[in-house]
Amino acid sequence: MSKTLTQVSANKVETIQVLDASGKVVSKDLEPKLSDEQLRELMRRMVYTRIWDQRAISLNRQGRLGFYAPVAGQEATMIGSQFALNKEDFILPSYRDIPQIVWHGLPLHQAFLYSRGHQTGGQIPEGVNVLMPQIIIGAQIIQAAGVAYGFKLNNEKRVAMTFIGDGGTSQGDFYEGINYAGAYQAPAVFVVQNNRYAISVPVEKQTAAESLAHKSVAAGIPGYQVDGMDILAVYAAVNHAVEEAREGNGPALIESLTYRYGPHTMAGDDPTRYRTNEEASEWEEKDPLTRFRKYLDKKGLWSEEDEEKVIEEAKQDISDAIKKADQIEKMTVPGLIDSMFETLPSHLEEQRAEFGTEDK
Repeated sequence: MSKTLTQVSANKVETIQVLDASGKVVSKDLEPKLSDEQLRELMRRMVYTRIWDQRAISLNRQGRLGFYAPVAGQEATMIGSQFALNKEDFILPSYRDIPQIVWHGLPLHQAFLYSRGHQTGGQIPEGVNVLMPQIIIGAQIIQAAGVAYGFKLNNEKRVAMTFIGDGGTSQGDFYEGINYAGAYQAPAVFVVQNNRYAISVPVEKQTAAESLAHKSVAAGIPGYQVDGMDILAVYAAVNHAVEEAREGNGPALIESLTYRYGPHTMAGDDPTRYRTNEEASEWEEKDPLTRFRKYLDKKGLWSEEDEEKVIEEAKQDISDAIKKADQIEKMTVPGLIDSMFETLPSHLEEQRAEFGTEDK
């Protein structure tokens, strides 16, 4: 990359963009040097994730999944960020960030079990460097700072990446985490997915800051704002931050301007109550899949046949993962208690006894 990414400063912000909505390269200097196969893989993952999201919403409505936070519209940020990591790097997700940890190695059936609240969903396989999604808003920011600092203390060239929504940047944990990482130059990358709404509260009512990227200034760390509907811009910015962190140059904060097309979660949120049709239509014209598809089409790297193949692959994988999740033995309270300690403390022994001989 020959051009330096523009950081935010106390009085300015410049949004990093590589592709415009038509798929045209508008910043050749920032266009990442990815192979044709890597470009195709980015598209494959976005299409796959969109189909997975559609199917997960349907499964939730059927009562076959529990908690689910839709991701359509945010694929470029999610896929582009994770793609910049090595397998040895660590991801600490929020509750919407299931795609990142699945693409980082968590089996898909375990993601479905997590949604169902099954403890097996949280039994992370050896060698998969993720934590399970954090429900407490902002807690993962502090945890990421700690994981990253551990890498530094151990002289490991590894990076911790974490994600948060725009509303989460109003939490005290958010500032504490980025401040700690900055003070100790921990190799962490903090990605803020600014999808415009903290459930129903627009970002303009959450903060008086000119941008969420500006929150990096107080912590003394680099901050960037990127077009989150442009997967090449996301990758370029995050890859730069990851490389800097890996080389010992400290953390960075990246604000990704994106949009969720669906509700905040499937737990009763109705986005039509707080978003206009005009706004939704405007963002749909920026759809990350459409934009990148046009870019690849101009390069002769993507076709309708390619897309259909990925769609069928995703549908089959999802069907297989749901069947596998269905085969896992259902949880019981005694089984949950028994899994907590190798030797149960007395108070849990008493609770366990209350359930008699119920199967584990």
